Amino acid sequence: MKTADLFSVGNERDALDSAPLAERMRPQTLAEYIGQPHLLGQNCLLRSAIAKDKLFSMILWGPPGSGKTTLARILANETKSNFVSFSAVLAGVKEIRAVIDDARDVWESKKKKTILFVDEIHRFNKAQQDAFLPHVESGLITLIGATTENPSFEVIAPLLSRTRVLLLKPFSEDDLIAIVERALIDEQRGLGKYCIAAGSEAIRYIVSLADGDARSALNNLEAVASLAQTLPPDQRIITNKFVQQSLLKKPLLYDKNGEEHYNLISALHKSMRGSDPDATLYWLGRMLVAGEDPLYIARRLVRFASEDVGNADPQALTLAVAAKEVIHFIGLPEGELALAQAAVYLATAPKSNSLYVGLSKVKEIINKTGYLPVPLHIRNAPTKLMKELDYGKDYKYAHNYTDAYTPQEYLPEKLKELKFYSPTGSGYEKIIKDQIEIWQNKKNGSANDK
Repeated sequence: MKTADLFSVGNERDALDSAPLAERMRPQTLAEYIGQPHLLGQNCLLRSAIAKDKLFSMILWGPPGSGKTTLARILANETKSNFVSFSAVLAGVKEIRAVIDDARDVWESKKKKTILFVDEIHRFNKAQQDAFLPHVESGLITLIGATTENPSFEVIAPLLSRTRVLLLKPFSEDDLIAIVERALIDEQRGLGKYCIAAGSEAIRYIVSLADGDARSALNNLEAVASLAQTLPPDQRIITNKFVQQSLLKKPLLYDKNGEEHYNLISALHKSMRGSDPDATLYWLGRMLVAGEDPLYIARRLVRFASEDVGNADPQALTLAVAAKEVIHFIGLPEGELALAQAAVYLATAPKSNSLYVGLSKVKEIINKTGYLPVPLHIRNAPTKLMKELDYGKDYKYAHNYTDAYTPQEYLPEKLKELKFYSPTGSGYEKIIKDQIEIWQNKKNGSANDK
């Protein structure tokens, strides 16, 4: 049996007849495909490549139901190349090697290139992705990967540099309306033989529930139509009310490991930074309702407490850590209020990113100057030899001086004039700022005395 037979998705007639509506209505040709005009419009990159049968290696990146697999299947039908398809969920390096061996045989015997479609390519680890590299580079295979995840995070850089990332957008409302209407009237693959009518408002309502996802729109239509089929033929009319009764609830778009995950945590973070408690509660609620791991949210709150509040309100970190402990102790749903309490506290607290900026400056300086030696007077001197080498010599023990402070240098000689931490005048940092100024004046006075 050929590798293609092992991994390609079957198109057998009996399987199609029993398949979900979304699978039955999957476009078979480029002419049937609706949407993605930025890729498939006249004179656009992908359409031109298909027309010339000169496909390039690519990553199809888009949300669920945006047509990635459908587009790959159309490429299989339109191209003259050997087309092999498999899912990263089921395959490993062994299967990849088998595909490469078959591709080499096809090229040597028929001078025919192989297009390899990998669904959910983000599920491959680094070693598995590495296995493609030499063969993509040599041109033995043209790789088409499909992913819902941001390729910048999930696809290794060498593979990204050898492919083009094509972004598939969520379907527009007009696109989905056309897809749903086609399914309603298609008597071969769709619902046409059931004589189900639907008003424009009902179709628009079904589409509104899909969030740009064609599969979701067709699944919703199929669920509604299955109930309509139980009615007498003259009563099979889909209305808004009928849709509401059939579907009950709109699912929230959320992938805890995908881009929407990062979009929502970004919205929460920026709302807290912008001191907007209402938006903070909204985005927190969105994540909780969608099933986000509460410990992940708690970790982000702890990070925010140091990054964006810092010493402007030292209590912020304590409260964020307490919220994390509550989640450990009682979990959800009881722990939701602790997260909400901490998030709103952070949103309304005075803000300072002085710690974040200061640590970033330190890392930058270290990268530039390397590991500078510790000044002798603040080195540890546990042995006689170290003392003879002046380790710890002339060190001034702060507690022996008034207010436990005396001027002396602690930074390496090359860096002694640099300032990394610059507290703001916000909240408790104003007190810190004033104290640092007192110490600095004493230091300056001591230098002038010399």
